[in-house]
Amino acid sequence: MPDPAPPQAQPRNPLHGLTLEAIVTALVAHYGWPGLAERIALRCFSHEPSVNSSLKFLRKTPWAREKVESLYLFMLREHKRSPR
Repeated sequence: MPDPAPPQAQPRNPLHGLTLEAIVTALVAHYGWPGLAERIALRCFSHEPSVNSSLKFLRKTPWAREKVESLYLFMLREHKRSPR
């Protein structure tokens, strides 16, 4: 019986290998806290925002994490589209 194949790398998954902290930090660097709160209406982005408080909330709330990951992917697509 052949050995099972090792887990496949995910070369087409832009989120593979990224931590939630790296995603939040990149979004804050790009949009700033006010811009992030405008795009995703979460209290952790609008009232006394910090990376740590946002991470704590996002780790417990899957739907909010999906919105943040989706915005990150949108930001990546916009970077690819914009002329350099």
